[in-house]
Amino acid sequence: MNKLKVVLLLACLLTAFAVNVQAQNNKRGWQLELKKASLDLSSTDVKNAEEYKDFPNAKLTSDSQTLVKGHLHLSGDYFARNFVWGNEVLLDYGKTTLKPVDGEKTTNETSDSILFTSSYTHRLWQAENALGGFEAGPFGSLSYQTEFNSQGDSPLKKVLRAAVGVKIFEGKYIKNFHVAGFAEDDFTYDPSSENYGWEALLRIEHPIRDGVKGVYSGMFRNYLYRSREEETDIDYEASLDARLDVAVMKEISIAPFIQYYTAQARAFGKRGQNLQIGISFGFSHTFIKAKEVNE
Repeated sequence: MNKLKVVLLLACLLTAFAVNVQAQNNKRGWQLELKKASLDLSSTDVKNAEEYKDFPNAKLTSDSQTLVKGHLHLSGDYFARNFVWGNEVLLDYGKTTLKPVDGEKTTNETSDSILFTSSYTHRLWQAENALGGFEAGPFGSLSYQTEFNSQGDSPLKKVLRAAVGVKIFEGKYIKNFHVAGFAEDDFTYDPSSENYGWEALLRIEHPIRDGVKGVYSGMFRNYLYRSREEETDIDYEASLDARLDVAVMKEISIAPFIQYYTAQARAFGKRGQNLQIGISFGFSHTFIKAKEVNE
């Protein structure tokens, strides 16, 4: 449990830094947003590849394939004087259809995740100038993670997770940075297991010019203890996402992106990895915006 103690100590140091820059919060009420509804598309159509199989030209000999991925991020946050109650729904689903030159068409899932999260963050401190300004405070969250379809012979993923830690949020650049310890009930298998560990999450937005911004996010989750071992358990998982968000209209954007995911299994030494590069067509909209008040 030494790693978890180190992370909790880091969380205390972050809040201690924020206490020196106390200021008044001024956002109040509900804010309901469609943060992102996006569609990632990629298609390669190759004709007469069999006839060109001996040619040293991959564009003529490759397999036809189509990749489609959808992403939906909804949020409903309530800002009070001393706290923020946050609620999020994150949906990801992607499929790749492959048409080999000399085989049958196959389809496999490249992304499949459903995540519901509700959190409470205490608005203790606000930095006016540091790192472009931000708010900070302790938080607790409860989330449920599952998927649309089970993978192969594996059962459907079902995980209930509770986390407690410290968060930096609502900044000009730092939109969310938290470090937390977590406990989860994994109902994927019967009987279920209780798991404990720590996690860190970061999301940064960097305005480049009017209508163009860089968006960077990362996640690391480390498991320290499990009450029951399964062959599909992992020691840790991590993801990185970088994209250049270009507004083509007020609420419509195009974003070239690169995504990387990795995980280390407990049962063997080889680390799994997934890398995606592509272009995303997105739409966002604010239904209700929190009010700015002066107190």
